[in-house]
Amino acid sequence: NKPKILTTTVGSYPAPDWFIAYPSEQTRLDATRVVFDIQRQAGIDLPTDGEVYRFDVNHPETNGMIEYFLRSLSGLRTEISRTDWDAYFRLQGTGFRKRPPAVVTDEIGEGFMNLFADCTASGEVAGGPFKFTVTSPYMLSRLVLDNHYHDREALAMAFAKVLARQVEPLPCACVQLDEANLLIENLSDAPLAAKAINLVLDSVTCQRAVHLCFGNYGGQSVREGDWSMLIDFLNLLHTDHLVLEMAHRPSEELQALKSIHPRIKLGIGVIDIKINHVERPEEIARRIETAEKILGLGRVGWVHPDCGFWMLKRSVVDAKIGAIYVGFLPCEGKQTKTCHAPVAAPVGPNIGRDDIRAGAAEPFGYPAQRAQRF
Repeated sequence: NKPKILTTTVGSYPAPDWFIAYPSEQTRLDATRVVFDIQRQAGIDLPTDGEVYRFDVNHPETNGMIEYFLRSLSGLRTEISRTDWDAYFRLQGTGFRKRPPAVVTDEIGEGFMNLFADCTASGEVAGGPFKFTVTSPYMLSRLVLDNHYHDREALAMAFAKVLARQVEPLPCACVQLDEANLLIENLSDAPLAAKAINLVLDSVTCQRAVHLCFGNYGGQSVREGDWSMLIDFLNLLHTDHLVLEMAHRPSEELQALKSIHPRIKLGIGVIDIKINHVERPEEIARRIETAEKILGLGRVGWVHPDCGFWMLKRSVVDAKIGAIYVGFLPCEGKQTKTCHAPVAAPVGPNIGRDDIRAGAAEPFGYPAQRAQRF
């Protein structure tokens, strides 16, 4: 029997115009419901909530990927002085940003961060298992101005300790950590980045994923390098699967992924989110087949877009989401699709599509109470 490959998305979805025009708790919930429904109707096995709760009209470049987390923590200041500004842009790897997100002024604490509340709200309208996304502690540490710790490891681990406490009770099927900040210039940080990320992953009680890309700031790549540079780092991660940017990368880079440890399932990007072109089914099928041919049968566990969708028009995004499953069908040999998972259930390391859609109350040894929280 051919191993199952599952479909998922990565995170963000463009905020609907009506939500931007009339922001409220109700319209946010309605927008999240719409995002889930679009994905489920398109046949996506494990959808995300679109990260609508993060949207900030003043920080559209990354859909609040950084600001959403920093503004709620204690020990940070988000009011930026001219002195802060000058000091920030002298730091390595910050030049792509339009403004500094925060200054660390004291010990970092959870402040009023409550990921459980946002995850629970998403679960109420999810209609089945879903994935919740969290920015990597290492990435957060690289993008703030540190006026307190003056030590990269201490700063990264401070973020990690707060996030580890936050992710432990999350009522979702999968928690995905997002990392897009390892540079050619700071590859020596790889063990530290893995240490901080693993502290968070070790607190996750459902499926664990790590998404990595080469940056998506305002729809642009901001990092250089290739996957061969990051293999040692990837093998250090305590993750069940990876969610990797590949559609926007040369297919030759798949060769490097053969060196990733077999315990880690591979998620391969088959949708390029940095262009408006909607992939044809044969393009997606070819990308999946190429990946399986190079990596070996059973290594590819997931297919998905390269990254979040927030920078594209909704019409383009909806078409790209729909293309994932249609292009996926030839690889699975299926003639029809079913799109609904009636009961939310945790997703374990050995998940299959039938397990997701059956919505069993207690698969893989995870407690039934977690499914009932939705």
